[in-house]
Parts: sequence; C-alpha cells; structure tokens
Amino acid sequence: MFTRGLALAVTILFMTACDGVVPGGMSEPSLDIPEVEDGDISQATMVDITRELSTDEFEGRMPGTKGEELTVALLSERFEAAGLQPGNGDSWVQEVPLIEITGTNFAPLTITNGDTDLVYDYGSEWVGVTYQEEERTQLANSEIVFVGYGINAPERGWNDYEGVDVAGKTVIILVNDPDFETEGLEGTFNGRAMTYYGRWTYKYEEAARQGAAAALIVHDTQPASYGWNVVESSWSGPQAYAARGDNPPPLTTMNGWVQKEVAREILAAAGQNLDELTAAAKTEDFAAVELGMTASTSFENTFRTFTSQNVIGILPGTEAPEEYVIHTAHWDHLGRCTPAPDGDDICNGAVDNATGSAALVALAEAHVKAGAPRRSLVFLAVTAEESGLLGAYYYAANPIYPLDQTVGGINMDAFLVAGPSQDVTVVGPGKSQLDQFLDAALEADGRTPTPNPNPEAGYYYRSDHFAFAKEGVPMLYVDGGEDLVEGGREAGAALAAEYRENRYHGPKDEFDENWDWSGVMQDLQLFYRMGRMLAESTSWPNWNEGDEFRRTRDEACASAESGC
Repeated sequence: MFTRGLALAVTILFMTACDGVVPGGMSEPSLDIPEVEDGDISQATMVDITRELSTDEFEGRMPGTKGEELTVALLSERFEAAGLQPGNGDSWVQEVPLIEITGTNFAPLTITNGDTDLVYDYGSEWVGVTYQEEERTQLANSEIVFVGYGINAPERGWNDYEGVDVAGKTVIILVNDPDFETEGLEGTFNGRAMTYYGRWTYKYEEAARQGAAAALIVHDTQPASYGWNVVESSWSGPQAYAARGDNPPPLTTMNGWVQKEVAREILAAAGQNLDELTAAAKTEDFAAVELGMTASTSFENTFRTFTSQNVIGILPGTEAPEEYVIHTAHWDHLGRCTPAPDGDDICNGAVDNATGSAALVALAEAHVKAGAPRRSLVFLAVTAEESGLLGAYYYAANPIYPLDQTVGGINMDAFLVAGPSQDVTVVGPGKSQLDQFLDAALEADGRTPTPNPNPEAGYYYRSDHFAFAKEGVPMLYVDGGEDLVEGGREAGAALAAEYRENRYHGPKDEFDENWDWSGVMQDLQLFYRMGRMLAESTSWPNWNEGDEFRRTRDEACASAESGC
C-alpha cells in the first residue's frame, strides 16, 4: 500500500506566523518522505472505546483507582486484538512509581528587612510546594536574589545567573520570556512565542541546578496566560511526582509563586522598583540583584506512594525494527471533582482524553491492516498527564526503546469532536524537520496548517510530547482545525469556547451519542499518514538550528552507536 519509489524533497516551510522561528539563511538536507495511501481507520473503534472509557464505571480514570485498573485492562486487550505485540517484553505495561506529597500547616511567607517583617498569607498571596520527601519543609532566613527571567541559555548568549552565587538562597523570577510582549516572532526568545525557557518548569529546574534553596515566580496574568485562581488551585492540595530513582536531579527546598503586588512590595522594601527591574531583565546585560533581605516559611508534608501504569504496544518493523516511531496519548483524567449543579461529580474526560486513547487503538488497527512498515511503530498510552506529564516523564527517563533510536513521534491530546475542517492547528511549528512530514501529509489530504493562535501561552510545553522533546526526540503536536467546512473559523472558535467554558476539566466532559465524528476521522487520517511516512522513511529528522532542544539531540546522536 506504499509507494517507496517516490520520495518528496521538501524544504523547510517558513510560516509567517508560528510558535517558533526557523533561522534564515540555513541549508538543511532534503528528507526522504514517502507517499502513503489512506489508512483503513475504524470509526466504530473510536466511538466504542471513547464511550466505554467515559462511563461512570471508570470513575474518571484517576491513577491509582479502580478506574485505572479498568482502563489499563481495556487498552491492553484492544492493543492485543489490534495485532500489536506487548511493548515491554511480554508485558503490555510499564510500571510508573509515583509519590504524592500533601503540604499542610503552612506558615506565612515572612520577608525580613533588617528589623522589619513583611508577612504574606498562604493561598491568597503566595503558594509553595516541595519536591523533597521530607516530613517538614523549612526555609529559614534565606537571602533573596532577583534573577530576572531566571534563564541560562548559552546558545542564545543569555545567562541571568552570571556573576551571582544563589546557593542556599531564594530567587525571585519573572514568568515567561524576556521578549514575550513583542508583537511578532522575531527576537532572542522567538518574540511573542514562548520558548521552554519561559515555562515555570524550566525556571524551577534551572534554579535547582544553580543551587537555590527556593524559587518564587512572580505571577502576572497576561504572560502566565492564566489567573491567580489557577495557580492557587493547582499548587495547593496533593501534588504527585514520578519517583526519581537513585540519581535524582537537583531539587530546591521549595518552589512557589507570589502575587505580582506581593513581589512589588518586597522589591520596594529593598529600595527597588518591579517595573524598572522587569525592563532591565529584558536586556542581555541584565545583572541579578541581591536584595539584602531574607525569606522564611515552613510547612508539614504527608506522603502516599503508589504505582500507576503506562500501557504500551509495538508493531515491529520489517527492515529497521530497532528504529522507532512513537505515538502518545494520555489515558488518565481527574477522577471525582467539583460537582456540577446537578450533583454529578465524576470528571469522565470523554474529550480529554478518552478520544486520544481510542485513537491509539484505531491507528494501531489501521497500521496492522496495512502491514508492518520498515521501522517499528510504538503506541504508548501514558498515565498521570493531568498531574504534570508524569507517565511521559517516567518513560522518557526510563525508555523501553532507546531515545537515540526513536526517530520522532506524534502526540494526541483531546480531539474536540466536530465536523470536517479545512485546516489543522499546529502547536509549535517551525521547531523541527517534522514539519516537512506534516506539510507533505497535509498536501496529500488537501488541508492547510494554522499556527497556534496563542503562541505566548506555550502550549507546546504542556502535553506529553514535551517529556520526549526535553530529551531531544523530535515530536509533533497537532490539534483539530479551526476553519470548519460548515461555519468557518467563527464556528470553530465558538465550539472551542463552549468546550473550554462548560466542559473542560469538569463533569460535563461526557460522551455524546450525537457527536459528528467526521472531523476526528479526518484528523486520524492525517496522523496515520504522518506516522506511516516516518516509519517508511530512511531519514532522521532533527530539531531546527537554534531550537532549544537541538543541542540535546545532537549530543545524544553524537554518542549513539546506532540510531540517529
């Protein structure tokens, strides 16, 4: 069913509006992109699995519950029925050890300036958590340093930590990138488009690498892309983490957020001005500022350890079975949650992400029907995405198939069920040579790419593919289209808004027997074509020059005995 004789020599697409920017003037080799016929993808599979995973019996698919047991059993059975082989030796699962840490008895955040104390209440003015497995978290008289955006990016000639020692100290950090207010996509950090350096995950990781005791990010709604209510709800209550093993990365004592006006008051007490320091932090010659103040707080921690499971199947390749193309989707959701007005308290997660889990099975079936391609196809349903991509992070840190032998992958997170569209939404275009495969697949399907309309929100860094990207594996993240055949972009925007306002992460994200699956099937055909192109290709696509993940991939490939 595949034409290997014709390869498309496709050059990199320079998109006029995209999440990332491809540096001009560079020369990239042409890639081997085979033509691929349509796949035989079962709509019945999509409907049946989405419906079953969304029933109340599955209790919202919270990891560590009966819902997980039912979900793992269903996906394992359907992978086997599709014709895949177990993906972890003779097992369909990869065990993911998790630890849940719940902080209690929070003392205020106290900022001491000489004989004067500034005192801030937990929840309304600041939040904090620990990643360390200690019964008591204590931050005592830790010197405070303002480190701008908290970025150390040598490939971009930027280091906010240069010339300052923050070991054992508390760093205050601005959210997003230095150039996020730029209208266009030109700049040291891609202008308006957020890079990984703008995400809170990176800022905490870098602060820990620098030896900081605590890291406090200044919340600001526009650059964060969400309000304080999201911070307060997300950073309070139980926090789950993947077990870190024998060689964990550096950890701070505490990570947290402070309200913008709290940060303004703290800096003013040190004789500094938040607006002036923010402006200075946007420049390359910014120097960190030691404030001559200290921070103190404490809280208690309780722990719960449990094991969750990633579900994995493989279709071994014919010619290059030790080269892998991966498809990912998360099976978990929120379990029981805040009740709707009618009393329904089960977050069924039909769209998010029963649809993506069903898509893994439907694509597996189609690839098996077509016959194994030259490279192996891996189908990975990961756990604990809603807790912070934990299943994906665990796999990326403990890969069953070596990452330097993983060609690339496609992530599927929440198919918003709608009719057919003229386009697809590309989250993170311009980042890697996978765009060339996407462009070829879109051309074959007669569709066009629409760049993410909110690049400043950093959506590329918020789903499971990101765990692989951090380790250097090129990954695509494509959402459904916004330009619907019936109703155009206005109808697409209205549908997305209705879901976001009324169903997203709530009890009303439920299966609907009246859904129009034609748009989902259209998207699945695109994912099938892209995956098959990668699996039949002889090329190893890389990140584009200048991308934040290029160096990691190049280093992995340089040391690899086989693969990339």
